[in-house]
Amino acid sequence: MISRRRLLGGALGATGLAAAGYGTVSAGASGETAGEVLASALPPPRPFTVPLPVPAVASPVRPGHYEVVQRAAKVEIVPGTTTEVWGFDGTFPGPTFQVRRGGPVTVRVRNELPVPTSTHLHGGVTPAGSDGYPTDLVVAEGRGFRPPPGGHSHHGTAVDPSRWTLHAGAREYAYPLDQRAATLWYHDHRMDFTAPQVWRGLAGFMIVGDDEDDALPLPRGERDVPLMICDRSFEEDGSFRYPAVDPSLLVSAGVEAAYMEGVEGDVILVNGAPWPVLEVSATRYRLRLLNASNARRYRLELTPGGDLVQVGSDAGLLAAPVAHRAITMAPAERFDVVVDFSAYPVGTEVTMVNTLGTGPARDVMRFRVARRGREDSAVPKRLATLEPAVRSSAAASRLFDFRRTGQGPAASWTINGVPFRPGSPLARPRLGTTEIWRFTSDFHHPVHVHLAHFRVLSRNGRPPAAADGGWKDTVDVRPYEVVEVLVRFEGFRGRYMMHCHNLEHEDMAMMADFEVV
Repeated sequence: MISRRRLLGGALGATGLAAAGYGTVSAGASGETAGEVLASALPPPRPFTVPLPVPAVASPVRPGHYEVVQRAAKVEIVPGTTTEVWGFDGTFPGPTFQVRRGGPVTVRVRNELPVPTSTHLHGGVTPAGSDGYPTDLVVAEGRGFRPPPGGHSHHGTAVDPSRWTLHAGAREYAYPLDQRAATLWYHDHRMDFTAPQVWRGLAGFMIVGDDEDDALPLPRGERDVPLMICDRSFEEDGSFRYPAVDPSLLVSAGVEAAYMEGVEGDVILVNGAPWPVLEVSATRYRLRLLNASNARRYRLELTPGGDLVQVGSDAGLLAAPVAHRAITMAPAERFDVVVDFSAYPVGTEVTMVNTLGTGPARDVMRFRVARRGREDSAVPKRLATLEPAVRSSAAASRLFDFRRTGQGPAASWTINGVPFRPGSPLARPRLGTTEIWRFTSDFHHPVHVHLAHFRVLSRNGRPPAAADGGWKDTVDVRPYEVVEVLVRFEGFRGRYMMHCHNLEHEDMAMMADFEVV
């Protein structure tokens, strides 16, 4: 079946993408959602009754070395019920790693779950061996795992057994952290099963600091708040509801046919709590926004109205702050914003809403201005020095088309018409160079590039959007749109990936290797 949304998108695309031979996006396409809503069996909790939790900060076992355990745990998400999460250290979100530029940091991950895992540091400039490649798996002690002998779900061909690497019990990930201060996050990246395993809780923050960020008078301490925004659905007993073809997540991959465009939950969680409340003083706060949803897009606004002053993007500080009344976030994007709550009288309740949502999913969280406070922060007019994005510096230009191919059970989401084939790179850029990559699409595809950060050059031949500024690792490519980015290949040689970060699309083969040589 083809949804009305996809039918309309196809009609719009028929006008043709003159710039790249594919078509132009309609004015309204950016306001569409990107998946199908999975209704909960459990009645939703009353919004704005739960305090905002803040994830615990990870403590090193010795300088520069951390250990975490992926394990199941029972937690209270919906008041009065318990939910089994699969979490790093049994928490959802996992612990926040507060680290410094230049590290280096080593994280030992032990898997005690009934499924294999692979941990990816999203936004990290990381050696290929520690990047969390989807066939590089950690298998719990005492649990066997045999890679599928035939065609892996939606991949069409068998995966060469030599492409699988299995670690018994645990493994270490090395993060040199030779990169600018930024809000990064980590999550599971297992081939064909990323979506359900992240849905069950395998995600958390890693916040990188540096001297440049420290020198700015931005809000700090308890006024610097990470906000992981995601959506989930719940069974009547409080457990997570997800439309997996195989609930064991061990044999058959994929979701029920109605949800292949992406799964959206009907309960909005922030830091693992449904529609929470944060009491604030009438001062500035730095909010590190992360869209950790599988497929849902958000257009975030404050009501009563107020500015979201953007100071950072996926990969670090902007050159100068940008004031937004609304910010659209695709899955995996991060926006570092400052909100000045002194603009509201004490006692005001300020709600962050998602104007792309309907019903309860329109609300995200609430801030209660509870008291006056001493203001000791500011947003300077200049934040960081960013070298200009120079188109003529590109060593090559490449086109990557993100598109659904096939029909019915044989359908898959592909890049350049082919499903993911581990070990078959679509590009071999050279270390130390930049390239122009053009992304085209037939649907909403948030495109994530591992290792390499990029600058957005254009959308449909026009200047990038106001929210496209700074260095990024994920870009929102909307239906029948051409997005040009200038990609910088620095750090390490080796095999890396790009993929759609709609996790259901990723699990249905919308990934590709590239090799930095």
